Amino acid sequence: MPLDSLDPVLVHHIVNSLGWSDLRPLQKAAIEPLTDGGDALLLAPTAGGKTEAAIFPLLSRMTGQRWQGTSVLYLCPLKALLNNLEPRLERYAGWLGRRAAVWHGDVRGSARRNVLTERPDILLTTPESLESMLVSVNVDHRTFFAGLQAVVVDEVHAFAGDDRGWHLLAVLERLTNLVGRPLQRVGLSATVGNPGQLLEWLQGSNAGRRSAAVVAPDLAAASALPATASPPPGDIELDYVGTLANAATVIASLHAGQKRLVFCESRQTVEELGQLLRERGLTTFLSHASLSADERRRSEQAFADARDCVIVSTSTLELGIDVGDLDRVIQINTPSTVASFLQRLGRTGRRPGSTRNCLLLAVDSGSLVKAAALLLLWGRHWVEPVAAPPEPRHIVAQQILALCLQQHRIGDQSWQQSWNGLAPFGPGAAPIVRYLVDNDYLDCDDGMLFIGPAAELRFGRRNFMDMTAVFTGPPEFSVLTGRTELGRIDPSLLTEEVKGERRLLLGGRSWTVTFIDWRRRRCFVEPADGGGRARWMNLGLAGQSFELTRAMRDVLLGADPPVRLTRRAVDRLKVARDEQSSVVHPGGNVIVRDRQGDDVRWWTWAGYRTNATLAATLGDIVDPAQRFDDRQVRLREDLTPEMWRTGIADAADRICLPEVNEKALVGLKFSDALPKRLAIATLAARLASTEGAKSVLAEHHRYVVKHVS
Repeated sequence: MPLDSLDPVLVHHIVNSLGWSDLRPLQKAAIEPLTDGGDALLLAPTAGGKTEAAIFPLLSRMTGQRWQGTSVLYLCPLKALLNNLEPRLERYAGWLGRRAAVWHGDVRGSARRNVLTERPDILLTTPESLESMLVSVNVDHRTFFAGLQAVVVDEVHAFAGDDRGWHLLAVLERLTNLVGRPLQRVGLSATVGNPGQLLEWLQGSNAGRRSAAVVAPDLAAASALPATASPPPGDIELDYVGTLANAATVIASLHAGQKRLVFCESRQTVEELGQLLRERGLTTFLSHASLSADERRRSEQAFADARDCVIVSTSTLELGIDVGDLDRVIQINTPSTVASFLQRLGRTGRRPGSTRNCLLLAVDSGSLVKAAALLLLWGRHWVEPVAAPPEPRHIVAQQILALCLQQHRIGDQSWQQSWNGLAPFGPGAAPIVRYLVDNDYLDCDDGMLFIGPAAELRFGRRNFMDMTAVFTGPPEFSVLTGRTELGRIDPSLLTEEVKGERRLLLGGRSWTVTFIDWRRRRCFVEPADGGGRARWMNLGLAGQSFELTRAMRDVLLGADPPVRLTRRAVDRLKVARDEQSSVVHPGGNVIVRDRQGDDVRWWTWAGYRTNATLAATLGDIVDPAQRFDDRQVRLREDLTPEMWRTGIADAADRICLPEVNEKALVGLKFSDALPKRLAIATLAARLASTEGAKSVLAEHHRYVVKHVS
């Protein structure tokens, strides 16, 4: 039996302390590969028992092999998730006489000192805090990590799709090099479309050298199923409400006495909806990244303890943070991915006899079509593959600088060894090192590299803390009432002209600005009786995927998702289909010239990156301003069918990367530490979809002249 492989004391407590009569299928299936020391990816929906599936076998190895010191790292993308997990892991470890502790930026100095002196067996932290330990002069990292054996990466899909994933891999390779042995790597994830590739990515330099297993007893959670399969289970409804105020009215009128978690796609919408719900008498709490940690913690705890209430959140509550026993999930408009929808859907249905549910409220026609498209993909059992962004040259620059901080000096020929052959950090990174030396980010003396004056000037503030985060956050002002920090806002709210009092909306409440401390980037507020605005800047690349945009076309062509549609949603979808009937065609894409002749658009329905690539490739026939979005590319006014045929004749053989405005480099942290041409090439590669462009060029193109309203 699988339980025979677990430590008997642990089994005793599973049965008697937890009261479990048996383990879940995932927890059983994970025991053998993990106790054998192999790498693994554990896949299960939200609340599927992934934490226990990883920790129980590792605790058993820890006891059986007499691991000493900090032997297991448990990495999470969010500090709140670490705080939420710490009591549970501390309890499990305590059964075997072991300890768990948390380390991140909000942990007090005394607790950090205890971690360094007592060395817990399990350390819960983020990759950024882990790197802070590696570069800190206050941490003897070689001694502290000497006993490290295994690393668990929770919500690994949340890392892998962006630069935090490259940063995570690079730090794990440096740890592997530091301790002098391969580390067992265990990833925990919700549903992804490419589990085998995700596991290979997580393995890094381990790939092909160590045993590895995707553990997913329910194979439907590990891969996409045929579209002919029955729709996934769940109580899903799609409604059209027209405005955010109407959405608030619907939420206030439904599910009285129940706990409702409402997801929004922006912090501004969270704030506005929170205020609207409070005006309607609902007990309402808020959670988003620009609220202070204390504000979020108080809000989430109050929600967990209450019953008839609502919490409105961005994706901060999408991951496994426990906010108590939920009754309902409500979504304003639609999340950007099927994987995100599955995470949110999985917050419900945890009680025996309850069903997973989600009510989607679309506030405009475009959002309704997009929501229907996402649900159509969900009904086809399709989930996005998770792929690391290409060409992470800026992360390579950051890691080389961080390695110099960690080791003080590194050999100008041996630095590559620190990443154990991980591809982006190999010989191809030599031009980046030369640039760092030539521009004084690194100094070189007697064959050794060390931090130079330009790096000290650019990143040296607060003991190089800015170097451990791989994203550039937009500038924000802290908002305080008395000595209590409420959160942060976009500075434009403090600089724009207003008549009368300057009012803000933060935490779902109105505040009057009483004083602005420009030098320290702070503003002080007092409660107001209404009004106020919320706003935050977004530096990320916009745009939808090829698959989601194509599903929107399917919806406009008549496909309905396998969920309940309210009468309002049905009626509005009919209007949208009538309005856009001229720009969709089942046999391919459509080129539409309006009857005035001065507007020609190519309706590809191929997503932002594909259309950006097509616009760059077809420069001779595309509008000189290269205007495009997820759905269409604007073409030249004087385009003729003959010019079109000539322009695309060999286009698939000469795909070009999109042009990048230098101003966009502000969103690529550490771009200053790269040659400008390489920084621009990095962004261009991330904006492109060559496969999508080739796919569209191979399709049938229908040329019509019609008035488009």
